[in-house]
Amino acid sequence: MKLPRSVAGWTIAVFGVLALVMGALGLLWPDALLRLLGLDVPATRSAGDHTGTFLLASSMASFNMGVYYLLATVTEWRSFYRFTVVFRLVTFTVFSIAVLADIAPDRFFGVAAWEGLGALATAVGLRLDARRSAPAGTDARPDDADPLPSVGHAGEGPGTAGAAPADAVR
Repeated sequence: MKLPRSVAGWTIAVFGVLALVMGALGLLWPDALLRLLGLDVPATRSAGDHTGTFLLASSMASFNMGVYYLLATVTEWRSFYRFTVVFRLVTFTVFSIAVLADIAPDRFFGVAAWEGLGALATAVGLRLDARRSAPAGTDARPDDADPLPSVGHAGEGPGTAGAAPADAVR
């Protein structure tokens, strides 16, 4: 795997690795993950308790999300980086409200803090990267480095005859 090429990319990579590891932990050793999150692990579960099923689904989602984040890092998909800032702040807000409303234990605020701090770190990284790549005296933003190649319309540039419009491919 290629190393990240930007400050923001490193923040996304760190989150991706941790999401992947936490997802794997939940899949392989669910009780350890519950304890890590500050949740009780009863000796036995009653009939109709679907905690294990929900944990399996959540852990698989975390594992997959880790893969998505690492893929975004490898492709330096900056639009994705910006998208995660917004939604990780939403996650921080929802998780914090859950703790404050006594829906989740106090220790769960660590998960909220991780999301909020990660979002801020990525936002700062994006800002630093933009300043580093902007020409002197301009307010230019870096290219989005879209991982999907551009496909021009027929007749645009050499070797593009018969190519489909970009929107048709996406």
